[in-house]
Amino acid sequence: MPRIAPFPAIRYAPGADLQRVIAPPYDVLSPADVAELAALDEHNIVHIDVPAGGDERYANAANTLTDWLASGVLVRDDEPSLTIYRMSFVDATGASRTIVGVLAGLEVVDLDAGGVLPHERTTPKAVTDRLDLTRATATNLSPVWGLSLASGLTEALAEPGEPVGNMVAEGVAHTVERVTDPARIAEITAILAADDVLIADGHHRYSISRTYRDEVRAASGRTDTEAEFTLTFINELVADQLSIEAIHRVYTGIALDELRAQLAGSFAIEPAPTPSPAMLAEMVDRGRLVLLAPDGSAEWLTPLPGAFDGVRALDGAYLEHALVGSTAEVTYQHGLDEMVALVGSGEVTAGILIRPTSLAEIQRTAREGLLMPPKSTFFTPKLRTGLVIRPTVSL
Repeated sequence: MPRIAPFPAIRYAPGADLQRVIAPPYDVLSPADVAELAALDEHNIVHIDVPAGGDERYANAANTLTDWLASGVLVRDDEPSLTIYRMSFVDATGASRTIVGVLAGLEVVDLDAGGVLPHERTTPKAVTDRLDLTRATATNLSPVWGLSLASGLTEALAEPGEPVGNMVAEGVAHTVERVTDPARIAEITAILAADDVLIADGHHRYSISRTYRDEVRAASGRTDTEAEFTLTFINELVADQLSIEAIHRVYTGIALDELRAQLAGSFAIEPAPTPSPAMLAEMVDRGRLVLLAPDGSAEWLTPLPGAFDGVRALDGAYLEHALVGSTAEVTYQHGLDEMVALVGSGEVTAGILIRPTSLAEIQRTAREGLLMPPKSTFFTPKLRTGLVIRPTVSL
């Protein structure tokens, strides 16, 4: 089972306007987003998390962090703590919900060592940026998102901790509360250490933490440093503590008629209405996918009887199976409006709307040690960066 550790967190000083200084995670920000956030406030976290300066950017980030600590913009906790993190929002069905988890140090384990489990195959991605930033700043800035298979965490986090910050972004209220009481820390960490943690989001961040840990071990000759853990938000793997949306598929490298013909070997294809939020719910209810064409038309894709025998009940897996050997090249896009706009631009051959991954399949993935196709899940809301910073060296 994984080790869980409190740590002396770095936070914005009391009284900071978190609306101006907290940011979305780096990997969802465009250059324009970064520029806007940087201009919003001279102390916005993007100045450290997505630093400017060309070849000097990582040194700039480290210097900025040092300056902000020295000037009191950022402050260190006096003692190790856990941070309860609540996200309250109205979900796609119109229901009011709160997801609660804890920001802690999660043990960095070797691949296939158990305790901390991946849940999907990852796509190639350059990891040098995050590794270089971690080396320079000696901190974890953006948390990994983990799902605890242990029961009882939600109940253990029901009692509020000491309020240390709140903000609202894109309709989501983000609240963080500090826990320093040793007995409560012991209770929470004991729950988390009772079962595996499944990586929900941030596989690449976790991977670079492993590389960084190994570098620290080689340099120090020790296996007991802060680099043995990485900043992770962990919530309980239960239905009311998850909000999962689909990451849809976009295809290029093939003609539309050829793509449709290949899909017809596995799906019944028939006209569908104009895409809408109601269609997304109907897809789930009726067990269908939707093919979008550049001319604005849509078609239902209904799996043919027996077409996917032996294939995992995941739309991404269905499409991989249906298009095996195809010249079609796949990329990924979240959001119905974004999909409709992208396909309608004519820059791609077609798009396919898929259904969110079910809780049952996520649980199966964890318990059976399986991996989903890339981009099978999109966990929402997105965690914010800057609410908690975790040092990777002892303070």
